[in-house]
Amino acid sequence: MKTSRLHAAVLGLAIGGCAALPALAADPADDRGQGSRESDAGVVAGLAIGAVVGGPVGAMIGGGAGALLGDRYHRQKQTSAALAQDLNKSEAERARLSHSLAELDGSLAQSQAHGAELGATLQHTDELGLDVSFRTNDDSVAVQSMPPLLKLGALLVAMPQARVRVAGYADPRGSDEYNDELSLRRAQSVAAVLSGAGVPAGRILIESHGKSESASAAGDLDGYALERRVTVRLELAASDQVASRD
Repeated sequence: MKTSRLHAAVLGLAIGGCAALPALAADPADDRGQGSRESDAGVVAGLAIGAVVGGPVGAMIGGGAGALLGDRYHRQKQTSAALAQDLNKSEAERARLSHSLAELDGSLAQSQAHGAELGATLQHTDELGLDVSFRTNDDSVAVQSMPPLLKLGALLVAMPQARVRVAGYADPRGSDEYNDELSLRRAQSVAAVLSGAGVPAGRILIESHGKSESASAAGDLDGYALERRVTVRLELAASDQVASRD
């Protein structure tokens, strides 16, 4: 009778523990030693089964074993949750990297298309450039001519397949020798500006034409003004034109 009552009491405690489990169980993320729903459930279940099978001693053994099994199951759930979280982070990082790679590919394609467009423009026009005007007997570059020259120099720097031809001219007044020297100094002044913009000297071709190409009538001051110039032309490096006049 005493043994039966003891068994009944232990069984009652075990069942009572099962009823109180939702209120006493800890969070599934609890660390070892802080308790968990699974370990608490294992303890109560072990107590109940052990009490039925082996009495008080069985209840104690069953409770311990249940706690271990419950805690192990709890740890497995924690590990699975952590792995799932890491997998989600990895997928998000992979998606971000894929997006960045797509943006880089787009930028590269855009740059290549822009370079191809510049090359095609240069091929179709054969020449791009500008003219720089000079005062009578003067070889200095005017202030207003500097910005377009610098922009043209920057364009040339960005196009390694091109070079620039700088040709100086003079109006018909004065001797051939004087005008040859004057037109050369004018071309050299313009070339110096392009060099300052970063254009390598090896890609600058300097020509001196003097008054040899003058077509203005005698006394035509407006015509003279147009002939006091330096022409600056971008061209493909494969051009077979002569770079200087003997």
